Amino acid sequence: MSAGPVDKSTSIDVPFLDLKAQYASIKDEVRTAIDAVLEKCAFVLGPFVKEFEDNYAQFCGTKHCVAVDTGTSALHMALLGAGIGPGDEVITAANTFIATCEAISYCGAKPVLVDMDETTYTIDPKLIEAAITSKTKAIIPVHLYGRPADMDPILDIGKKHGIPVIEDAAQAHGATYKGRTAGSMGLAGCFSFYPGKNLGAYGEGGAVVTNDDALADRIRMLRDHGSRQKYHHDVVGYNYRMEGIQGAILNVKLRHLPEWSQRRQAHANRYRDLLADANLQLPPPDGEIQSVYHLFVVQVDDRSRFQEDLRDEGIGTLIHYPIPVHQQKAYADHDWPSFPVTERQAGRIVSLPMFPEMTEEQIVHVATVATRSVNL
Repeated sequence: MSAGPVDKSTSIDVPFLDLKAQYASIKDEVRTAIDAVLEKCAFVLGPFVKEFEDNYAQFCGTKHCVAVDTGTSALHMALLGAGIGPGDEVITAANTFIATCEAISYCGAKPVLVDMDETTYTIDPKLIEAAITSKTKAIIPVHLYGRPADMDPILDIGKKHGIPVIEDAAQAHGATYKGRTAGSMGLAGCFSFYPGKNLGAYGEGGAVVTNDDALADRIRMLRDHGSRQKYHHDVVGYNYRMEGIQGAILNVKLRHLPEWSQRRQAHANRYRDLLADANLQLPPPDGEIQSVYHLFVVQVDDRSRFQEDLRDEGIGTLIHYPIPVHQQKAYADHDWPSFPVTERQAGRIVSLPMFPEMTEEQIVHVATVATRSVNL
């Protein structure tokens, strides 16, 4: 049963994400930055990427930032830099985008999945130790939807077993865990700057942050064809270099990121107030763990009808993610156990519109339609 007919003359359109609105607010700064790159012809790596690396390392509270071409490459580089190779196992979350597992596979290693906590959506630390074997060489907690995983017990497990922890912080730019910035707590933190991310390039982009000098040096070499000096190649490397234009754009957007994060957090709080009486499961509240709300994910009993009701009134929604990694055809050759929490919630989760430029009118419209849909 639908929420009913809609008077389109009075409806309010709320896209799931509005990159045009963000661009309109910074376009003069962006154009100036791009012009500077064109004037210097610094198209690959170069001074604008270096400036971004310095600024982003400072933002994350780490010694190093190594910019690469994608978030997936960042994960791949961090794993290779940590010595992960064929025959190794890497533990990560069952509830994640496939790129987390792909990076493990690129190294010739085997992803070992652990189910998620049903409240936080992130990896359940209580289940990690049981997944450790003599082949386990890394643990990758995923800071999903903008919320950091529960890092203290994960770091304790890594320390106890001598296993490095590499953070997948692709959705958590500027999120904090007990005062520590996402990406700064493990051996390395890996970020994506895909356009839809909280800090998004105008194309692809990624970075590894770390306090480990040797790891940073190795990743810089690996991303540039295994070379520290031009035409001198120490190892077979990769072409994972960030483009100069992306570095310049990210420098502009990084200046605005704290304000954008504050707006996302304010929108999340407003959603919570307006949806308090709706028959929805809302994201966990902030406390010692501060989300930056890359996504605002709710759970609903009848997802198809819920999405249809919102779509009928001009509201965009998405599902992150409808098919868990272990149920993807790409990993059908793995002998996976079941992950009941991940599997159950994959059929219930819906991401509501969330972007810094949302208006009060848009937030109220989403909440009003969502409440009417689930409370019929």
